[in-house]
Amino acid sequence: MRFQAPQLGALGVTFTSFRALQFVSLFAVIGLAANFINEIAASQRDVPDVLVGTIAVASIATLYVSISYILYYDGLLPLLIAGGIDLALLVASIVVSVTIGKPLSMLKCELLPQPTPPTQTFTMSISARDYASAAAKYNNYLALITTDQSHCYEIKAVWGLSIALCVLFAFSAVVCVGLWRRIKSTDTPLKDIES
Repeated sequence: MRFQAPQLGALGVTFTSFRALQFVSLFAVIGLAANFINEIAASQRDVPDVLVGTIAVASIATLYVSISYILYYDGLLPLLIAGGIDLALLVASIVVSVTIGKPLSMLKCELLPQPTPPTQTFTMSISARDYASAAAKYNNYLALITTDQSHCYEIKAVWGLSIALCVLFAFSAVVCVGLWRRIKSTDTPLKDIES
């Protein structure tokens, strides 16, 4: 049995490469966010909602990207629906990148102190707070990302990958529509002019 991807020309190759880039970016976002969440949880602090949302969106998107490519490979992917889901994931990626990036846009990581051992960093940099209000949770997120250079660069990497995912999902939605039109045009029989 020989495995061969659908032969759909440049659009097919573009779709395959976008899915591969999306998978790698999402995998990196999950790894970075999970590491950040692990360090926060190890210091016995509440995890900011923005990080929980980021890892949830990235996990769902990774599952979708994997399944959609398998269906595409077998020729079973409903391309218009896939384009719609890509647009929905574009919106989710925009929300994630805006939410993560709000406090990061003016932050200069090189001005922060060098990293110290993780437990000492988190326990000394964050005082006990009331986690009931949204403002307190936002301040907690700000305190976590400004702890030291490594945490700043880590969250900025998640932000950058989220922006890249916005571009990738936007283009893959357009490619899905293009693939749908290509398949639709090759499926319709040619009309006989004489009859």
